[in-house]
Amino acid sequence: MAVSQDQPDEARPPALRASDADRERVAGVLHRALSEGRITITELEERLSSVYAAKTHAELAPITADLPESTAQSAPALAPQSAVGHPLIGGTPGSTFSVAVMSGAARKGNWCVPAQHTSFAFCGGVDIDLRQATFEQQHVTITAVAIMGGIDIVVPDDVRVEVTGIGLMGGFDSTGDAVTAPDPNGPVVKVNGLAFWGGVSVKRRPRKPPPDKHRMI
Repeated sequence: MAVSQDQPDEARPPALRASDADRERVAGVLHRALSEGRITITELEERLSSVYAAKTHAELAPITADLPESTAQSAPALAPQSAVGHPLIGGTPGSTFSVAVMSGAARKGNWCVPAQHTSFAFCGGVDIDLRQATFEQQHVTITAVAIMGGIDIVVPDDVRVEVTGIGLMGGFDSTGDAVTAPDPNGPVVKVNGLAFWGGVSVKRRPRKPPPDKHRMI
């Protein structure tokens, strides 16, 4: 017996609700699309407004329907054999996103930086501190997009860092030098992205020593 398609609204299954992680995943696709020139800043702002207003998966789906889910179509590069066993490389990666919309967010302390981390600040601020971090792979990339906001990234001075971001009516700056030549087999952090009416600052600082568990309080 055929089931009538004219079911009352209350008889239809409810739409699946979207979680914060679902919204962050979609926002990350948009951030990467901006950094690759697939969408404009205006389009990013419009789509992000829809992302954070979405309540269901059905509302999120159209926002990135014309964009690839992952801008990296090829398999991630593996760490060279010489890096295997390095104390700062390897482990279970932490969050791939840090998002601050009219608020603040931080990634610091003992955490494992994923191969690709996307940071977005809109009228807010993000602090990323790598001085006690480890790295999933030898080469990691942080894509930082600041729109009328700020992103501060602190990199230990014994880790190689490459900064290639763009500032439009804003600043994308790198300060500080390595105290000694970085280990050629150690981590390499690439920071790219965009600062529009905002700022992205990459600072070199001495590595934080691990807490002394035996120190008397």
